[in-house]
Amino acid sequence: MNSTTMRRAGLSIAVAAALTGLTACGSGDSGGSDKADGGSKGGGGIKLSPIAALKTVESSTDKADTAKVTGTTSMGTQSTMDMDGVMGWSDGITGDVTVTFTGGAQAQQMAQLGQTKINYRYLKNGFYANMGDKFASQAGGGKHWVEYDYDTLAEMSGAAGEAFKDQMQNTTPNQSVKMLLASGDVKRVGEETVRGTKATHYAGTVDVADLTKQSANLDDKQSAELKKQFEQAGMSTEKIDIWVNDDDLLVKKIEKAETKNGAFSQTAYYSDYGTPLSVEKPAASDTVSFKALMNKQPAV
Repeated sequence: MNSTTMRRAGLSIAVAAALTGLTACGSGDSGGSDKADGGSKGGGGIKLSPIAALKTVESSTDKADTAKVTGTTSMGTQSTMDMDGVMGWSDGITGDVTVTFTGGAQAQQMAQLGQTKINYRYLKNGFYANMGDKFASQAGGGKHWVEYDYDTLAEMSGAAGEAFKDQMQNTTPNQSVKMLLASGDVKRVGEETVRGTKATHYAGTVDVADLTKQSANLDDKQSAELKKQFEQAGMSTEKIDIWVNDDDLLVKKIEKAETKNGAFSQTAYYSDYGTPLSVEKPAASDTVSFKALMNKQPAV
């Protein structure tokens, strides 16, 4: 296994962790909802109803603490993957999620590591990825798990890393609700059925770069750098659709955006709120840090 393969695979694993349905492309507190209320003025009350409803959904989902999550994510020709697991958000993001790579360049990279699936364990200060036996024997020094510490990732990746750290530590399933509230562009589509459950459908469009700037509390230099990175990715806005059940809990979301690598699309389903969750940190004897792993690989 050469250094190029290892580096690309290592970064792909970090990207996949952010696309399991635990995070959205932007995050932040709901302070931006004032903008949404302001945008409703003059609308004859048409937009006030969904804004008020979504504020209730935001609160209810935030208090639920845990949920089961399943879904599918695609990123142009780069990746398609399915995810299935349990996540929690009572004290930072925690979770146990399995990702199955089903297509794209990322699936090919994982195939070189003898993997089609990766088990992710999310803890408060970082996450772990089980890379399998082939990785352990060829690159991991006999160790199966790679540790991705959020502080280290932020240090290695600049503004994008700071935003990633913020999202991974603070984002909850209601993040897409917060984004809609902050966007000033949200409407009630109507009543529909999601996997046998009656749900209300809401939709809107958000400015990705602006919301990420707000959420990560970046300084002007970092914000400019991050906005440039979004522009380089060809991603400026994101469309969000959410479905909410009669208990004011999110049951489905769809996020879509265009990037220079093709269309991004994610569909996630949430169920069994309050389900038990216990996440164990992998044994130190079977774990190598991502930073240490990269330091072992010669630059290319």
